Amino acid sequence: MSSATSFYDFEPVDKKGNPFPLTDVKGKVVLVVNTASKCGFTPQFKGLETLYQELKAQYPEDFTILGFPCNQFGSQDPGSNDEIQSFCQLNYGVTFPVLGKLDVNGDKAHPVWTWMKQEQPGLLGMKRIKWNFEKFLISADGKVVGRWASLTKPESLKEPIVQEIEKARKEGKLASQTKGAAAEEAPTATAAAAAPTPAEGAEANL
Repeated sequence: MSSATSFYDFEPVDKKGNPFPLTDVKGKVVLVVNTASKCGFTPQFKGLETLYQELKAQYPEDFTILGFPCNQFGSQDPGSNDEIQSFCQLNYGVTFPVLGKLDVNGDKAHPVWTWMKQEQPGLLGMKRIKWNFEKFLISADGKVVGRWASLTKPESLKEPIVQEIEKARKEGKLASQTKGAAAEEAPTATAAAAAPTPAEGAEANL
């Protein structure tokens, strides 16, 4: 999708093969990871879940992780979507969304991965994903603001993620801020609608 300008322009599928519009996470800071179940980095699921729980406790509506299973690296994620989900939950207690399996490189790469690689090339300008568990950070307005290699431990990303959330908060870009503003406006609008107009008040006094 060459005309894409943000993360929200894409629609991968969930574990059941149903569309998962990325507008569903609009206004949140998102950590995106290509995952695998039989990789030397697979234990990073534990670190990702820890990071997810810690930041959800601190910022309940402002952060999420999206896992994208991929079988392109050493055929290390050969299972079905259901098998992958069960593995993640039973072995690492994963509660963050793990979506449907896809490709991240090559002609069949999902457009969201092609776009992220173009927006944030890796070391020496390399766009290609080198292995499982590379990580991309998406801002609350859908821009790629960080990319880390497989070796980077999830726990080490807490500080840059918090910085990005706080930056979005200062700029008023978080979904939770939008919801709060809408909630504050609603009672005011209701009260205004219920208040009698001057003409109605005059009629009542006749």
